Amino acid sequence: MANSANPRIVVGVDGSPASEQALRWTVDYARMAGGTVHAVAAWEYPAFYGFAGASVPSPEFNPEELAGRILSEAVTKVAGARPEVRVIESVLPGNAAQVLLEASGAAALLVVGSRGRGGFAGALLGSVSRHVTEHAACPVVVVRHGVAGGAAGDAG
Repeated sequence: MANSANPRIVVGVDGSPASEQALRWTVDYARMAGGTVHAVAAWEYPAFYGFAGASVPSPEFNPEELAGRILSEAVTKVAGARPEVRVIESVLPGNAAQVLLEASGAAALLVVGSRGRGGFAGALLGSVSRHVTEHAACPVVVVRHGVAGGAAGDAG
């Protein structure tokens, strides 16, 4: 059960403008609710990794490290170097939708952007936001990219 005195709000971050706007909404909401932001980035090896004849990533390619860097940069950009709310960063292996569902198991709220890195421009909801809205154990907020403002009351 989520702690209502200090609600944990999980937000998916992939470095896209939509996820940055979702993170901004989450930080604003956590500030108003007295909550903690749990910013989560998921990573997977590219689908082509290990297939015969396919281009293999260079040894320097580290998707976990890249996801961590993207997450940290987004948190710093949105919340600042010394955020007014507690922000926990987690970089977890696996499919983004599944990682977010697992991370939000005991959360008060799960927040995602309407389209992340994998979306295409005409989609109202991306595959991750659609999946989590259908399967999450807690309430879900989908923050539409491009909505004016960005404060917690501006979700679309």
